[in-house]
Amino acid sequence: MSRTIPLRSLHLRRSVLSVPAMNLRALEKSHSLDCDAVIFDLEDSVSPEKKGQARENLRGFFAGPPLEGKERIIRINSLSSEFGAADLDLVKALLPDAVLLPKVDEPGDVTDISDLLADAEAPEALRIWAMIETPRGVLNVGAIAGAGRTPGARLDCLVVGLNDLRKETGVLPQPGRSYLVPWLMQVVLAVRAYGLDAIDSVFNDFKDAEGFDAECGQGRAMGFAGKMLIHPSQIEPANRHFGPSAEEIAEAEAVISAFADPDARGLNVINANGRMIERLHLVQAEALVHKARLISARKPA
Repeated sequence: MSRTIPLRSLHLRRSVLSVPAMNLRALEKSHSLDCDAVIFDLEDSVSPEKKGQARENLRGFFAGPPLEGKERIIRINSLSSEFGAADLDLVKALLPDAVLLPKVDEPGDVTDISDLLADAEAPEALRIWAMIETPRGVLNVGAIAGAGRTPGARLDCLVVGLNDLRKETGVLPQPGRSYLVPWLMQVVLAVRAYGLDAIDSVFNDFKDAEGFDAECGQGRAMGFAGKMLIHPSQIEPANRHFGPSAEEIAEAEAVISAFADPDARGLNVINANGRMIERLHLVQAEALVHKARLISARKPA
């Protein structure tokens, strides 16, 4: 039986690389990288006196060859800042795949941008991503995700920003993130309730390959779709951890095959090789195989 793949599995978001819009060399290099998505950053990585130049850099980049096979997201400054309105005008002109909103505290932060995009008659394909990086954002994450799924709201993805969250709460940057786990899982629970994606926070020390590897494994186990990255060296391990393994693909295909058996027609639970499998496992298996096919299609022939 055919099923609609949940919204969160329609895109590969294993590796989401943040690229400062001021860095022309990094912008050009993004064409050759094997990440699933690129965030073109106009916010934290760009100093106030260079915001205008960063916008012009993006105008030039988007006027050039298209970025193939990757989602394109522009992170803007807050609309309450002196730079936000010009950043949003740029988004409306360039029409990336999504706009990333910083420091989203409440549902209105998302719906206000949605209304502005609708007023500008921006295509529905222009989506919204939201940074959850403040105490209020974490406390309100369920309401933010819920409001983002109302008609016309455009919200697709939440991205955790732990650097700002640590700064505002005083939680120390310790290995294992033990004091942050409850907040991270709150974000995952919210996106799963409303069919969105959640992207895990950056790992700041890109030279610590072992630490990054461990944090990717933790993020995957928590249920994140992928990880926000600050360096190209982090792409391969992120793709590996957040993509399905060969064993997981084989198991998913076995579940699909078992439910395809005519004897399973109309059954919600079947016995396959001594294991009880429910139809919810079939939905999960179809989503995983769909994701594996997307990954396979990205590889050169």
